[in-house]
Amino acid sequence: MEALQKIALVFTIIGAIVWGMIGLFDFNIIDALFKDMYIIARIIYIIVGICGLINIGLLFNHIESK
Repeated sequence: MEALQKIALVFTIIGAIVWGMIGLFDFNIIDALFKDMYIIARIIYIIVGICGLINIGLLFNHIESK
């Protein structure tokens, strides 16, 4: 399970960087890379969202360990 959480954390960090680029530069790299492939971009957003939900478990694991 720890490996899954680390992978999810990496995807979440990548997603945060993408959102930072959108906010700072009004540039969406996902749309730039997958212009004509809307479904692939949508799948990427779904994966990042699921990874964010998995990372909620990291928060609760940290709280339970104290």
